Amino acid sequence: MGMKLGLINSAWAQAGRDTAFGIRMTREIGFDCIDLFADPLEIDARERRLLRVECARNNLPVISLACVAVGLIDPAPPVRRFHQERCRKYLDLLHEVEGRNLLLVLGEYIWEKQVIPPAEQWAWAIDEVRRLGDHAATLGLEIALELEPFKLSLLNDVDSMSSFLDAVAHPAVKANIDISHLELSRVGAEELRRLKGRACHVHLSDCDGKAHGDLPPGRGVVNFGPYLKEIRDLGIDGAVSIELEFAPRPDQIVEWVREAYEGTAKLMREAGLRA
Repeated sequence: MGMKLGLINSAWAQAGRDTAFGIRMTREIGFDCIDLFADPLEIDARERRLLRVECARNNLPVISLACVAVGLIDPAPPVRRFHQERCRKYLDLLHEVEGRNLLLVLGEYIWEKQVIPPAEQWAWAIDEVRRLGDHAATLGLEIALELEPFKLSLLNDVDSMSSFLDAVAHPAVKANIDISHLELSRVGAEELRRLKGRACHVHLSDCDGKAHGDLPPGRGVVNFGPYLKEIRDLGIDGAVSIELEFAPRPDQIVEWVREAYEGTAKLMREAGLRA
């Protein structure tokens, strides 16, 4: 069993290219699948249809839909309720485009862990994510929680991720593995063994080792080999999706994405990881 190689389509939007162009070029460059970055509260019926039709036309199955929902752990219950409903709309959109997992980014501890006990925010997150897991399960979907590399992020290392998954204890709630985030959090590759059977998605990008960067592999300091070996041994039935931040030359975004594709395809081939 191998993994597919995908791209998060935000790479194109950040360079000002439209949705249809991005999907078409993703296939042309050689990707197996695609992840979408689209907020169901921002897009209209035409854009929803376009996502579904263009991905099907270009034979690009959707693996993941990315959702940043820092409000899920807000101190105000009405804010948490709003974000619970917003995340459910994401899951509905994911089901509509026949995707597999909702990539969920939780927030950070507020006020530097002062005023409100951190354990309270932790408990809110467990409750909200468990409820989202229930909705995901009714649609045959999964939640993939992203490990963020920031010191106050709720989930910022394998310890916190593992503890959170234990506490949520929901079969539809799993981990996303982001290789550059692991590098920035100084998490060794061997720690990924603790996520055996508990991870369903992978993000790959490079970084300078100091700040969040999402660069094509080879432009930073990440030693991908050990991470990819551990990911291969986890036997994840899913995809490695390239995440790219702002290209230095938006007019050369095609070259930027192609460089990332070729570098990642080579790394996956060397690791015996690509299906």
